[in-house]
Amino acid sequence: MPRFLFFTLNESHGLIYQADIRMSSLEQLVVAAEADFAAAQDPAALENAKAKYLGKTGQVTEQMKGLGKLDPDARRAQGAVINQAKEQIEALLNARRNGLADAQMQARLNAEAIDVTLPGRGRGFGGIHPVMRTWQRIEEIFGSIGFDVADGPEIENDWTNFTALNSPENHPARSMQDTFYIDGKDSTGKPLLLRTHTSPMQVRFAKMHKPPIRVIAPGRTYRVDSDATHSPMFHQVEGLWIDTDISFADLKGVYLNFVQAFFETDDLQVRFRPSYFPFTEPSAEIDIAFGSGPLKGRWLEVSGAGQVHPAVLRNMGLDPEQFIGFAFGSGLERLTMLRYGINDLRLFYEGDLRFLKQFN
Repeated sequence: MPRFLFFTLNESHGLIYQADIRMSSLEQLVVAAEADFAAAQDPAALENAKAKYLGKTGQVTEQMKGLGKLDPDARRAQGAVINQAKEQIEALLNARRNGLADAQMQARLNAEAIDVTLPGRGRGFGGIHPVMRTWQRIEEIFGSIGFDVADGPEIENDWTNFTALNSPENHPARSMQDTFYIDGKDSTGKPLLLRTHTSPMQVRFAKMHKPPIRVIAPGRTYRVDSDATHSPMFHQVEGLWIDTDISFADLKGVYLNFVQAFFETDDLQVRFRPSYFPFTEPSAEIDIAFGSGPLKGRWLEVSGAGQVHPAVLRNMGLDPEQFIGFAFGSGLERLTMLRYGINDLRLFYEGDLRFLKQFN
C-alpha cells in the first residue's frame, strides 16, 4: 500500500518526526463505507454499518486514536485528512438514512393508498324499532274501526294523573304506581310528575270533546320499576269508548277484534277475570290464549279494563246517569314480546343492532 512520508529537520536535533498519511487508505475507507451503507436495507442494518466506521472501535475512530503518537505538526496534517474522510462518511450515512426514511414513507403511502375509482359507501338504512312498529300497528287497527288517536304531555299534574281518575291523595292505589316527581309545582301547588300511565289523556280528551267518544292514547309512561319484565320507562295504550248505551259485550268485541288483527290470527280466545282498578267499576284483567304455536292453550294477561267509574265520568264533566263507557290499557312492550317471541324486556332498550335488525 503506497505511503507518503514527510520529514522535518531541526538544526540542533536533526530529524524530528515522520508523518504517515495514508491518503489512499482513507479514500478506500470512504468508498467501502458508501458501499456498506448502500447495502443496508433497513435502519437497523444501517446503524450496524455505521458502527463499523464511526463507532467506538470503528475504523475512523482507530485512525483518530493513532494521532496521539505523532508530533504536533504531523498530528495537525494527519487530523485534517482524517476529519475530511469522517465528514464524507457522515454525509453518506445521513444521505442513506434519508433514503431509507423516504423509501419507508413511500411504502406506507402505497399500502394506505385510496383507490378513488371504487364505488362510494352509501349511508346505512335505518329501521323502525319493534315497539314503534307495535305503536303504529295499534293506531292503524283502531283507526280502522273509528277510534281517534290522542297525544298529551308526559309531565302531568297530580289531579289529572291521580285524583281525576278516582285516586285522591293518600288513596292506597297510589302505592301501586310509585313514580318520578320533578322540581316545580302546578298552579294549585301540587307536585308535577312523569305520568304513570296514559289514562290522564282520557280525562283531557273527554273534557275537550262531546260524546260519543272513541279514542286511544298511546305513549311513554314512567314508574319506579326495573327488571327482566319491567322498565322505568315503558309504552302503554289507553282506550276509551263513551256513549249512552255501551256494555262489556262491546268491550269484549272491540278487544277481541283488536288482538285477532294484531296477531293476525282468528285462532285466539279472550277471557275476562275480575280485578280492581280505581278508575273503573266493575274492573277486569283481559287474558288471551292462542289455539296454536308455542303458546298454545296458555292464558296470558295482556290488558286491564272495565266500565268507566261514575266519579271519573263526573271529573270528565259528564253525567254518569246519562253516559256510560269502558276503558282499557295495554302495554306495548308486552304485546310486542308476544308477537315476536321476545323473552326479555331489556332487549328493547340496549340498542344492540344484532337484535334490532331482525325487525327490518
